[in-house]
Amino acid sequence: MKAEQTQVIQGCARGALTGEMAFPEIVGRLAQIGVERYHADYSRQEITYYLPDGDSLVVATLHPSHATATDFSASAVEAAVRQSQRNEHTYLDFIRKTMAAGCVGYFVQITGRRVIYFGRNGEPHVEHFPPAPVNTTAT
Repeated sequence: MKAEQTQVIQGCARGALTGEMAFPEIVGRLAQIGVERYHADYSRQEITYYLPDGDSLVVATLHPSHATATDFSASAVEAAVRQSQRNEHTYLDFIRKTMAAGCVGYFVQITGRRVIYFGRNGEPHVEHFPPAPVNTTAT
């Protein structure tokens, strides 16, 4: 993985945790550097980012410890997603709420424009998202 890709990925992870970056911006930046997908693992408190060639980078995403519910509630996960879309809470709030809904992590499939949330027993909930806006400004 190139140094620039590593820097962008680490910046996106940090931006999510601090609330400085929202999901659409993160997905847009990751898509621009060639990230195909990423996996957020709540139990390990890390996110693994994948390039199409199989190269990957694991970034620690330390967050306050919360209990994960035994039963998975797709409707509670969906409600937390909708709150995020309306900017009604932070990413840390989102983690807490989805863990309370029995979610143990999720995959963001950037190229497929979907997020797959899953519970302890593999129960899925899928959310689709629009393509990331193209950044036409030079950096």
